[in-house]
Amino acid sequence: MIGKLNHVAIVVPDLTAATAVYRDTLGAKVSAATPLPAHGVTTVFVSLPNTKIELLEPLGDDSPIAAFLARNPSGGMHHLCYEVDDIRAARDRLVAAGARVLGNGEPKNGAHDRPVLFLHPKDFCGTLIELEQA
Repeated sequence: MIGKLNHVAIVVPDLTAATAVYRDTLGAKVSAATPLPAHGVTTVFVSLPNTKIELLEPLGDDSPIAAFLARNPSGGMHHLCYEVDDIRAARDRLVAAGARVLGNGEPKNGAHDRPVLFLHPKDFCGTLIELEQA
């Protein structure tokens, strides 16, 4: 059901500094910072030959990643994003198997302007999973 790994998301306390580490120290190609108010984050994508790294910084006090950063002040790995061919069919199959979808269960457009859903980490070996329509 899952396809390729789309990205690994890392929450960072300072997006400018993290971008510099990936661009200047590691020599990676990085995108411009993009605020996503609907998701409460600002993102930068680091392009790699086989996937991407998404750097996330909270946007506003109500950011869904603010609590994560409060527990992990230096930041850290937040979620894995896998592509699926049909996000609603994947959701229905997972729910039928007992998995919990976060939020209201309906996909909403993510950072790549494609439908995404998040799956409860307790159902997936302690890892928050994002599914993105391929």
